[in-house]
Amino acid sequence: MAYDAIDIANEVLANTDTEHGETISNLKLQKMLYYLQGFFIAALGRPLFDDPIVAWQYGPVVPRVYHHFKHLGQGAIPPPTDHEPLAFSENEESLFAEVLEEYGQFSAIKLMKMTHQEKPWQKTFSEKPQGEIDRQLLAEHFKTMIED
Repeated sequence: MAYDAIDIANEVLANTDTEHGETISNLKLQKMLYYLQGFFIAALGRPLFDDPIVAWQYGPVVPRVYHHFKHLGQGAIPPPTDHEPLAFSENEESLFAEVLEEYGQFSAIKLMKMTHQEKPWQKTFSEKPQGEIDRQLLAEHFKTMIED
């Protein structure tokens, strides 16, 4: 079952340790959604959310989520105050936590640079800037990251 992309974004934000100075900007949130989606497709064989990911100049973006938070500009997005944790399965919860731990440590700029080195963004942006990144391309790429 795919979740709503805004709910996934809020789950990422709710799992940000703001008490210890961690923050998440819209740019970083977009890259986290890209990595979560890619690993879910590769590891579980299904998308985490149904919204498309597109190849924008600064990396992969989920447009609906971007527009939902763009009023906050480049600053930190506060964690949601009324967030109910999603009812993930055990596998989903484990994978979600693993991706957050692995990629959440990087800055927004570092994540952007990482995505610019990866085939899904490179291929899509070179062929059709602002085009949708194909899920099969995500699956192929992220399967290689799991197997390494």
